[in-house]
Amino acid sequence: MKPVCVNVWETISSRSFDAVAPRDPAVDDVAPTAAILTGYDERHLVTYLRLLDADSDGADWREVAKMVLHIDPATDHDRARRAWETHLARARWMTEKGYRHLLYGGAPH
Repeated sequence: MKPVCVNVWETISSRSFDAVAPRDPAVDDVAPTAAILTGYDERHLVTYLRLLDADSDGADWREVAKMVLHIDPATDHDRARRAWETHLARARWMTEKGYRHLLYGGAPH
């Protein structure tokens, strides 16, 4: 049996990665909360990885919101905080449950 990370990568790489997960897509104010993988999740895989990486490095949420989510907390504090919190929560969900959906072909379309 192949490790999960290999299976996920094979699933993603079988499609054009840029088509599945653009490098810097615009984000919604609130991340999805569905119990299934969504098209939004697929398009934001890179965003989720960047959020998880910044979180593990202990980066300040304001810097992450501005650099990764492109929402300036100095001018839109509540929106930036909500977007950062919900997208980081969704990124964590992806590491716990969402990745399994990638193994079975991704989001239902």
